[in-house]
Amino acid sequence: MESFPFGMPVLPLIQRDRGHKRVFVLGVYASAVHARWVGEDGRTKVTALAVASEPEIFWRGEGAADIIAAVPVPPGAGRLLPAGARLNGPSGRALDELFLAPLGVDRADSWLCDLLPLSRQNERQAAALARSYEPVRLPLGLPSYHWPPVPAELASAERRAAIACEIDEAAPDIIVTLGDQPLKWFTSHFGSRARLGDYGEAPQDYGRLHSLEIAGRDVQLLPLVHPRQAGGLGNHSSKWAGLHAHWVTEVAGLLLRQNVAS
Repeated sequence: MESFPFGMPVLPLIQRDRGHKRVFVLGVYASAVHARWVGEDGRTKVTALAVASEPEIFWRGEGAADIIAAVPVPPGAGRLLPAGARLNGPSGRALDELFLAPLGVDRADSWLCDLLPLSRQNERQAAALARSYEPVRLPLGLPSYHWPPVPAELASAERRAAIACEIDEAAPDIIVTLGDQPLKWFTSHFGSRARLGDYGEAPQDYGRLHSLEIAGRDVQLLPLVHPRQAGGLGNHSSKWAGLHAHWVTEVAGLLLRQNVAS
């Protein structure tokens, strides 16, 4: 079984509220609940270490302290505390505020999905584990973990077929893709362009609707940036953040009215 550092299982995150939705959102891969690991000496060993699966897809950070408190820590290994407020649920909050709300929908109107519905270890987490976890794992009795890295292939043919089935079940009017990867690994196999930049990198081009057929269903594709870009989270492009900010204030409402009218 796949597991995080400190031993909690890596769980798949899927849409729970099934049924017809107006919007289908396709992201990249699931994130995780992040904790600050403090040693017995009171010093921070890792500022933000993934220790558990999020309780729901595109989680907004609610209840982080309770989730982290349930993670077992061996005696002598210190303690786990919630990471900084911006480190748990930022993509979920950005999705609500900067994507769904401008379109006039909320989560009740939306089906959320990722190319890969499981958390994966990125390079920064791998470096933190190599530096602070592995050297003390055996002396402190910390559990081993099996948390695979981000794979080179984000969606196999089988996974694309499964996502297409979710789209058929959701029967959405609009499919929102978040960043390049959903275009590359999913919609391009149904005729879309493979990169967000291929749809244009100017205010008059960004965030427009494009007709697409997926598994025999006619939908409107809305290619947008990843929430990291829109929310200015970590490493991001000011150009794409600016394009999305313009879309929020000047374009999204027009798309909403067009979609209602149609």
